[in-house]
Amino acid sequence: MVDPLPQDAPWFVKDYHAYYKTPRGYHPRSGNSTDGRNVTGCASFLNMPLNAFIEEIEIPVLLVHGEKAHSLSYSKEAYSHLKGDNKELLIIPGAVHTDLYDNLAVIPFDQIDAFYRKSFD
Repeated sequence: MVDPLPQDAPWFVKDYHAYYKTPRGYHPRSGNSTDGRNVTGCASFLNMPLNAFIEEIEIPVLLVHGEKAHSLSYSKEAYSHLKGDNKELLIIPGAVHTDLYDNLAVIPFDQIDAFYRKSFD
C-alpha cells in the first residue's frame, strides 16, 4: 500500500489506505499495512484462472460484495459461472470493498444468516 497517499490516487486506493494505514486495519505483519512481503501469499494463483473449476461447485455459494467496490465485476463474473439455484449474489448498496471488513452498519448479517439457514438446515 502506497504511503504517503498521492493526491491523484484512484478512489479504491484511498479506501484501502484508509483501512490498512490507519488504526482501523493496520497490523505490523500485514503486507498491506507495511512494506513487508507475505512469503505465502497468493502468487500461486497467478498461473491459474480463478474461475477455471467454478462450474464444478455443487454446494451453496453466497457472494457478498459492495456495490461501489472496484472488484464487483469479479463476483459478477464468478456468479455467472455458478450452476444451479443454490447461489446468491448479495450486493450491498453504497458499500465499498473495505466496508465489508469491519463496518458493522453495512454488513448484512441477517441476510447471510438466512442464506446459510436455508442452504444448510
